[in-house]
Amino acid sequence: MLNAISHDVALENMKKIPEWELNQTSISRAFEFDEYMSAIEFVNTVAEIAEEAHHHPDIYIVYTTVTLTLTTHDVSGITESDFEVAARIDSLEN
Repeated sequence: MLNAISHDVALENMKKIPEWELNQTSISRAFEFDEYMSAIEFVNTVAEIAEEAHHHPDIYIVYTTVTLTLTTHDVSGITESDFEVAARIDSLEN
């Protein structure tokens, strides 16, 4: 089972995903798109990453804005898995 990481480790990991926001028990990021269907295509790609990683973000869609929140519910906090999935999602922009 995964263990929640300390706040200091989380801060260090945030350097690898600077566009994300560190919250008390999660990390989150909003993505903006020009069109609604582009946002939906992005969500579908994120879903594939999540399924492969067995680690699923909370997804909030408001027209062309997609907000993702990653947390590890089993430990009520943040784990390395959250940062790994966030980095994979960020790699979609390249």
